[in-house]
Amino acid sequence: MKKGPIFKAAAALIITGCVAVSAHASGSEGVHWGYSGDNGPEHWGQLSPDFSMCGTGKNQSPVNLTSFIEAELEPLAMQYATEAIEVLNNGHAIQVNFAPGSSLEVEGRKYELKQIHFHSPSENVIDGKFYPMEGHLVHADAKGQLAVVAVMYEDGPVNSAIAATWQEMPGAAGEKKPLAGVGTVEGFLPGSRDYYRFNGSLTTPPCTEGVTWLVLKESAKLTADQIGQFQKVMGMANNRPVQPTNARMILE
Repeated sequence: MKKGPIFKAAAALIITGCVAVSAHASGSEGVHWGYSGDNGPEHWGQLSPDFSMCGTGKNQSPVNLTSFIEAELEPLAMQYATEAIEVLNNGHAIQVNFAPGSSLEVEGRKYELKQIHFHSPSENVIDGKFYPMEGHLVHADAKGQLAVVAVMYEDGPVNSAIAATWQEMPGAAGEKKPLAGVGTVEGFLPGSRDYYRFNGSLTTPPCTEGVTWLVLKESAKLTADQIGQFQKVMGMANNRPVQPTNARMILE
């Protein structure tokens, strides 16, 4: 498809349309939510007024990435220099936190890397294909606006960064452990940085919209045993179902 000014403008709108969001809504910290039963995704919007966007939002994540529109997306400027410092079991995912100083720049906007966390199976779907695991690199700019780089994982050789992290993976919700020797977030990523882009939301309550999603086209690899270790600790599938795309464009 021919690239044109309209697609450049659309690409810019996805960035400039972001709003400031945070990982947790005030006043809702005590609300229990999960991935099944009465507290599962289909009920999130009714669990708390702070979670209403989970049920009423029109730009929710995850999505099935399909019907791509070719656009002149700028390369992702990743400056990932700082190392992983701790791994946390937050009860809904396994999260790896990083020391300050790593950043991502998109369309002139700079975001700081905060953490990577994992879902199994994948939340986003590419042309109808689910992956056994998905990682979300969460970045925030100075105003609290978020950009998430999503990486799909599929069966392959041992992933050394995952192996080092899983050695310290906490088994209990709320537990965290220090990490040493895991390295930067680069160890969790594939070689290519080509990506799809769309405007979406947090995939967990409060499901706040205005999040820039950057989904890497190439998958990273890890072994079936590494996937199984994660699933055993989580004890559940921790992926939100795919949400309607509605009028959104998926750019590539």
